[in-house]
Amino acid sequence: MSVLLSHTHNIVKLNADFVSWFRSVAPYVNAFRNKIFVVAFGGEVVADGKFIELVHDLNLLASLGVRLVLVHGARPQIESRLNEQKLQTTYVRDMRVTDAATLQCVKESIGRVRVEIEALLSMGLPQSPMANAAIRVASGNFVTARPIGVIEGVDLMHTGEVRRVDTAAIRSRLEQGELALLSPLGYSPTGEIFNLTLENVAAETAIALKAEKLVFLMDAEDAEGREKKGSGCAEVLLPRELTVDESKALLKKDAGEAAQLSDDAQLYLPFAIRACEGGVFRVHLISRHVDGAILQELFTHSGIGSMISKGPLQNLREARIEDVGAILQLIEPLEIEGTLVRRSRELLEMEIGRFVVVEHDGMIIGCAALYPFPDEKASELACLTVHPDYRSGGCGDALLKNIEGRARSQESRKLFVLTTRTAHWFVERGFIETDVSELPKVKRGLYNYQRRSKVFAKQI
Repeated sequence: MSVLLSHTHNIVKLNADFVSWFRSVAPYVNAFRNKIFVVAFGGEVVADGKFIELVHDLNLLASLGVRLVLVHGARPQIESRLNEQKLQTTYVRDMRVTDAATLQCVKESIGRVRVEIEALLSMGLPQSPMANAAIRVASGNFVTARPIGVIEGVDLMHTGEVRRVDTAAIRSRLEQGELALLSPLGYSPTGEIFNLTLENVAAETAIALKAEKLVFLMDAEDAEGREKKGSGCAEVLLPRELTVDESKALLKKDAGEAAQLSDDAQLYLPFAIRACEGGVFRVHLISRHVDGAILQELFTHSGIGSMISKGPLQNLREARIEDVGAILQLIEPLEIEGTLVRRSRELLEMEIGRFVVVEHDGMIIGCAALYPFPDEKASELACLTVHPDYRSGGCGDALLKNIEGRARSQESRKLFVLTTRTAHWFVERGFIETDVSELPKVKRGLYNYQRRSKVFAKQI
């Protein structure tokens, strides 16, 4: 009997965990529907057989209504073909010098990689996320290019850069439910072919399409962008979140100090900056070696790589009526465990003007409310809540500081709070335990002696 009860308990817990997880991803599903994501990956993903795993995740994204544009590379395949032909190649600023013979190898290699990708995207594997699924792939001359020219005294010849992206053609294919596949080749109006870098194609395509996200799959060893360095150099991690200014500062610092960033970080960060400054909402740098990395990055609060945005992702603001649902979802777990007094949706809607919220990347992760008692020059801090994933980031302190400022602006001299579980947090921030009798008269009359909340006050 005990074994049966234990098994039942485990099933109930697993079901509860599933429900909790499913609810947590629902906001992302809604936010991503019909948005354009550009996903860029090197030829290594195809060469080592990892692309089939990526295909499953891409199919899942497509089934959720995400409009996908893939940009592939082919560097290892090109290197292999050049070795077969016994051709030497040189690089200038991470760009291959492409003469006529090299261009022939580039075209052959990219053509083979593209066909292989299209074949894998056409698969429908039973007992897999691809079961009974079919992704229609659109590829073509979407990119007009121009020659790079001479850099550092070297003529790059048939190496080019993006001049224009045919957004109308790509959008038309996406609206028909197709996935757009772009290769690192560009064409001139006179019929010339240019060898491009996948970073350049991906960034310019994302900008031209006003994409919601640009995702680079890096060759880093783990999900956080770590790359082992040589002797005497410590491993370096890219921060989880970076603004454009922080990214520029990181690259500037790296230029003055040896081997601070991985090769991939040095390669992709400038294009991430370019994309964000061009209007792309978010750029993500994640490891290609982690199974499901793209899903973990896009559908979890903490992510698994590095995210670059034009400005800070987090801001504190006054709550709006459309925030009611998110606030209720945030405080519900604390209401269930008895830490917070239950608030109905109707009451919250009536009192929404008393709330401030912390918004992180479009999600409400913290809230607090202020209830003034002007006759006694006092105010109550209530419903101070921060999402568990962000409690170490200073959100609580930011909310408290904002509430104190609002209370002072209303000529309150004392801020008080009632709490059953977080006494130490308030004591550490200057609150002193006091008696119920010290509460404002109206609040004293509403005090719930069954909850036995402790009263803390602070002179402001």
